[in-house]
Amino acid sequence: MATEVKALVFEVPALTYAYEALEPYIDAQTMHLHHDKHHQAYVDNANAAIAKAPELAGKSGEEILSNLAAVPEAVRGALRNNAGGHVNHSMFWSIMGPNAGGAPSGLIGEAIVQTFGDFAQFQEKLNDAGVKQFGSGWTWLALGSGGLQVLSTPNQDNPISQGLQPIMGNDVWEHAYYLKYQNRRAEYLKAWWNVVNWAEVNKRYEAALKK
Repeated sequence: MATEVKALVFEVPALTYAYEALEPYIDAQTMHLHHDKHHQAYVDNANAAIAKAPELAGKSGEEILSNLAAVPEAVRGALRNNAGGHVNHSMFWSIMGPNAGGAPSGLIGEAIVQTFGDFAQFQEKLNDAGVKQFGSGWTWLALGSGGLQVLSTPNQDNPISQGLQPIMGNDVWEHAYYLKYQNRRAEYLKAWWNVVNWAEVNKRYEAALKK
């Protein structure tokens, strides 16, 4: 009798570019470790938590994070951290790419100028939030009822849990930059702009406006 194989709830998405494609700003070794090891660990732990709460099996990571109070207490912490890690990193890989960077255009470019004055001021604000995030976490551009805002979150927390829609975010966990930049988080934050895929960020913004 064949053993039934259950489909995984979460899976690490494949990169759409080579591991070395973000050089010299993000090195290939960091990408291998970050994508293949760290993200995989979040997925494995999230799937293990879902196995203990099968009523959540049909929900996306975003749905889980948007209403953590509805998640059984026994697995709430595990899913906050690990479904959060999966959602955050899936976004992270998608908004980066080779031959990227520069200033944003389209609706997101217009909204950034309207909200922050100009692109440079927005960069400074997002970088500052990343530098000042104590310990591990993320720095975000998110959309709320009052428009765009910059914020940071600890660990793998996502703005979705605050009723916001994340448009883009940068990972300021040490595993995202330490092999290349060591303790120079500010240098990493500045270099990261060279790999931002604004076309993808704009898609996320346009989708968020429709929600």
